[in-house]
Amino acid sequence: MYKVSESTADFIHRLPKTETHLHIEGALPYELLQQMDPEKFRELPECWAQDFKWKCFEDFENHLLEHALQWYTSAERYHEAAKVIFRNHVAQNVRYVELSFHAGVVEALKIPGPEILNAILSAAPKGLEVRVFMGMARNCYNDYLAPVLEDCVNWEGLAGIDLHGIEYLPLEAWTPKLWAKAQDAGLVTKAHAGEFGPSGHVREAIEVLGALRIQHGIHAIDDPDVLQLAIDSGATFDICPISNVKLDVIDTMAVHPLREFFDRGLRCTISTDDPFSFGNSVEDEYVALSSALGFGHAELAKLAKNGFEVASVGSAQKAKWMAEVDAALAK
Repeated sequence: MYKVSESTADFIHRLPKTETHLHIEGALPYELLQQMDPEKFRELPECWAQDFKWKCFEDFENHLLEHALQWYTSAERYHEAAKVIFRNHVAQNVRYVELSFHAGVVEALKIPGPEILNAILSAAPKGLEVRVFMGMARNCYNDYLAPVLEDCVNWEGLAGIDLHGIEYLPLEAWTPKLWAKAQDAGLVTKAHAGEFGPSGHVREAIEVLGALRIQHGIHAIDDPDVLQLAIDSGATFDICPISNVKLDVIDTMAVHPLREFFDRGLRCTISTDDPFSFGNSVEDEYVALSSALGFGHAELAKLAKNGFEVASVGSAQKAKWMAEVDAALAK
């Protein structure tokens, strides 16, 4: 059990925070399923136990989709879920959120992407800045989705795009072209790399896609040259420590490479990834880092600042948030 002192728990709660790596389908609030079918969803999921580990990525993904698709059937349902998700963020003093919805939903349910985008954005409460990305699998460029993907860079309100999916699939020719198109349009580009795939995928994301927001990036630790490339290029790793342990990307929190990344000067942010499948919150992530990796208050504050540094807001707002982090640390 990750445990911290009362004073550290209080500090983590008061600390202004961000969440920069969150999948809305994987963040489905369990309470919505319980409201929909109280008997079926009476018991909390086994996967929420701290010592639980998923046997493989496919088991995790199948479980997530099996439940998420029971709820996400319309843009209105995305709006309802987002309201609960964002309410939980506000309760944890999270000020800025980047989350993605998956392009596969657009195809499977025939819900226009802009409707999902607007449904999520319209759920954002006052005081919480929300940026929405569209995620897409490595092999999703088919007859139906290709025109959607090509057009999404023009959607009003879309903050960026993110490469999702199982990493053993190769990078297809359409992907660098679309990432360049998005960057030309002023969008933020991300890529899941180095989670289950090798360090070379982190290099590929930076050098081929031009993506400086790496989702996970854990296996960069396996190659000093790739790690140095990430540092020198100014990349940010949006890391989800509890996810990494429960998906068995790493064995235990005590050996998570985040400590070395941080000490080497690589900018990292802290997020939950898919809390429906892990039972975690943003505050839980900070508690785990303090408990298992010895992150002190100043180091936790630096992680929080990292999220604000990469936030898609003006410099004045960034400065305001960072001053609030400093104030929380001083107190």
